[in-house]
Amino acid sequence: MEKNTKKMVIAALMTAFTCIATMIIKIPTPTFGYIHLGDGLVLLCGIILGPLSGALAAGIGSAFADIFSGYLSWAPATCIIKALTAGIAGLLFKKTTHPMDSAKTRNIRLIFGSSIGELIMVTGYFLYETGLAAFASGGFTTAALAAGAASCASGIPFNIAQGVVGIIICLVLLPVLLKIEDIRNMITN
Repeated sequence: MEKNTKKMVIAALMTAFTCIATMIIKIPTPTFGYIHLGDGLVLLCGIILGPLSGALAAGIGSAFADIFSGYLSWAPATCIIKALTAGIAGLLFKKTTHPMDSAKTRNIRLIFGSSIGELIMVTGYFLYETGLAAFASGGFTTAALAAGAASCASGIPFNIAQGVVGIIICLVLLPVLLKIEDIRNMITN
């Protein structure tokens, strides 16, 4: 029972930290989005809490950041996209974990899983933006979707930059968090 309570408390904290990290420092991009520190926490959610709990914490925390920041129309997509990002990163990290791994091997696993997770984030936002642009231009015709894809392609480099920043933040914070016994036990179990 105590183990489940600790995990729920840590999941709630990770949800809140994800929201705050997404909102606190925003670097606006020319495509009306922003680069933020939240992706590092999204990845940590998946790695620390595991794929399912981590996906829920990351998705909910990121969606709340959109709601509180005035990006309400993005919140449903953000919830799904960030949940998938954390879930895949966490799953790949857990599936390749070995108790005797060195810090270097752990970092390689983290970079691999996180890169796949962030690729999902970049793709997810591109598809959502394309759909929004097509919808705004009158429908989901081939021409509208092609025009939407062309106009939304400019956001891809900024989303890639956001993903890289997230991976770096995760690489910096994970060794610090591993010093906490409960976190270390959650990751290794």
